[in-house]
Amino acid sequence: MIERAVVEGVEVIWLYRPAGPAEMALVRASGMKRWPPRLPEQPIFYPVTNERYAREIAERWNVPESGGGFVTRFAVRADAIAKYDEQTVGARHHTELWIPAEELDALNDAIVGVIEVIAEYA
Repeated sequence: MIERAVVEGVEVIWLYRPAGPAEMALVRASGMKRWPPRLPEQPIFYPVTNERYAREIAERWNVPESGGGFVTRFAVRADAIAKYDEQTVGARHHTELWIPAEELDALNDAIVGVIEVIAEYA
């Protein structure tokens, strides 16, 4: 289900990330360009590969857990993300990538453009 495109002349993969208000505040503080470092109890960063799954998580998990949910979309250079296999973790559309926390800076460096908020839930 990975969506490929060309953005700013670069082949990219579109990824989605459901986020709560605290994480969104940190993304905004970065100028919408970087994901914040993972906490010690969060060894993996989980971007998802489709908007439908991101919306489900934001609405069903982030809102009850933290009072708000955001769905973000961002483009990552395809060559930088190619080593990560798509993981199916439930229904067919429940697909995500598993990025080790220590590799998050490299992922952030491979973002093309900005992280966009495409939906909000309260």
